[in-house]
Amino acid sequence: MKKSLAHTVWECKYHIVWVPKKRRRVIFGSLRWEIGVILRRLCEYKGVELVEGKACIDHIHVCASIPPKYAAAIVGYLKGKSSMIVFEKYSKLKRNFKGHSFWARGYYVSTVGLDETKIRKYIQDQEENESIEDKYDTDLSNPF
Repeated sequence: MKKSLAHTVWECKYHIVWVPKKRRRVIFGSLRWEIGVILRRLCEYKGVELVEGKACIDHIHVCASIPPKYAAAIVGYLKGKSSMIVFEKYSKLKRNFKGHSFWARGYYVSTVGLDETKIRKYIQDQEENESIEDKYDTDLSNPF
């Protein structure tokens, strides 16, 4: 659905993926749920619509409708603020990550265009794909 600003009509959707530092497999249990809540709240603050999202054990997938005034720069905001909130709530993580760098430096971003349904299905299927991989790595008691 197209949205508008003062003199602009827009429909900008992005598929964004980012990983924890050193792609550690740390996003599970209550942290996984908490990251979802944090990202939804941060998106709401900036007027970004979170169309689809999935917190996988070692990466995050997001399909978001982002106003043109922010474009893909919103990713830095989401990663930075969510990292600070995660460290504040889960202070034991400080020992395993240098500084407040919970997320790795880079990220992947792609415009969605006409393939929105395919991308949303891909994001939804991430959990199923990971469960196949996780059959071979079941010891998640200490991911570090």
